[in-house]
Amino acid sequence: MLDKIRKLEEVSKQLEPLSGNRNHWNKAVQRYADTFLDDFNQHTTFVMSEDMGKGILDFPIEEDGKPIEDILQCLEENVDTPNLNPASGGHFGYIPGGGVFTTALGDYLAAVTNRYAGIFFACPGGVRMENMLLRWMNKMVNYPVTALGNLTSGGSMANLSAITTARDTKGIRAKDIDKCVIYMTEQLHHCVQKSLRIAGMRESIIRYIPMDECYKMKPALLSKQIAEDQSKGLLPFMVFASAGTTNTGTIDPLEAIGKIAKEKDVWFHIDAAYGGFFMLSDTLKNAFKGTELSDSMAIDPHKGLFLSYGIGALLIKNTQALFETHHYTANYMQDAFALEEDPSPADLSPELTRHFRGLRMWISLQLLGVSPFRAALDEKVLLARYFYAEIQKLGFEVGPAPDLSIVIFRYVPKSRDANVFNQDIVESIMQDGRIFVSSTTIDGVYWIRFAVLSFRTHLEQVQLAMELLKGIVFKV
Repeated sequence: MLDKIRKLEEVSKQLEPLSGNRNHWNKAVQRYADTFLDDFNQHTTFVMSEDMGKGILDFPIEEDGKPIEDILQCLEENVDTPNLNPASGGHFGYIPGGGVFTTALGDYLAAVTNRYAGIFFACPGGVRMENMLLRWMNKMVNYPVTALGNLTSGGSMANLSAITTARDTKGIRAKDIDKCVIYMTEQLHHCVQKSLRIAGMRESIIRYIPMDECYKMKPALLSKQIAEDQSKGLLPFMVFASAGTTNTGTIDPLEAIGKIAKEKDVWFHIDAAYGGFFMLSDTLKNAFKGTELSDSMAIDPHKGLFLSYGIGALLIKNTQALFETHHYTANYMQDAFALEEDPSPADLSPELTRHFRGLRMWISLQLLGVSPFRAALDEKVLLARYFYAEIQKLGFEVGPAPDLSIVIFRYVPKSRDANVFNQDIVESIMQDGRIFVSSTTIDGVYWIRFAVLSFRTHLEQVQLAMELLKGIVFKV
């Protein structure tokens, strides 16, 4: 048996590469990353692809490893080239992703050191770091010093965690589900409905509150609807507001909604996954008045703070309620039950084992400071306003003036169906590939969406977009 163990040990030690191999791999990966950052991502946003990355299937998992050069070539050809490049400054579709370089430094160190920051006992410094970041965000949204929350994988998990906490705090039981009423607009992100289903509230009543011409919830109609539901013996449970809808970037009247929710004793949650970090912007200081009235909020650093995908946040006033919903114990963890000086993320989240995602945010803010993030957000707001004004001069019809950094627009031709015509515009832009825009349909009308949130997007890219649109619209 000892001989067998020693032979297995020789092979298994390949999992701990020597410094020579590490240096070779590091240099190859660094060259690849530098080429991507300095060249490829700046010039190409969308690449029409026939095989759609199928070459990855011809690169099988085998008993023996492959050279790093071959692996990176496969990655470039099948993953980093086809279709949408979210790292490009020409990415104006959906909600553009982040990818600020310092994210990679934090993730690299988190992966190499493999610290488990889920419980205080295992990594007190890591837990303090993540909670410090949460407290910084809570201060930004005007929550009390006792508020906390959790760093999540994104807005979907943050919304789910808020719903389950609200459900338990309000004492909702299975027998109550079909009497519970949830209030939102039709512009709320679809992850909320998905989260309600996962949280066991599929049979709840959803009231879609009418909106004004700018796609903002009408508070008076919310108040009226809640009163009607109460008179019928129903259980008004939770109201959702948007601080930046995905379709149009609209901010609901948060203060008015918050006052109604407090008066009616309804849990008030704000989905600020896209828009929340615009609270750092000097241009938009007053647009978020009323956040302090909410009970919880979802906000994504991988959107408005420009970090790479995989970090969102739930901010919540009632930390004890979050704990009571998510905390569980296990016998094998008894050594970690010592008194904690700061709450453990594992006690405030559905996740137990998780990536040390706070390091990417902490190192970015420490290296760069808040100032460049604030400036970038102000820049995106002004670029959206500039685009909104200039695109009308080219003959395009526009939706509401942007609250944040999204503009919806379309061209209405004299002799063709407008919806089909604008679909053709979007397809032509994809074929060109230098920029990327997405679309949406509201009340049967097809709109092109222009979302400005990439930290690499500057005036040059916005002007290029307008030039392309001007050239395309007369050829389609």
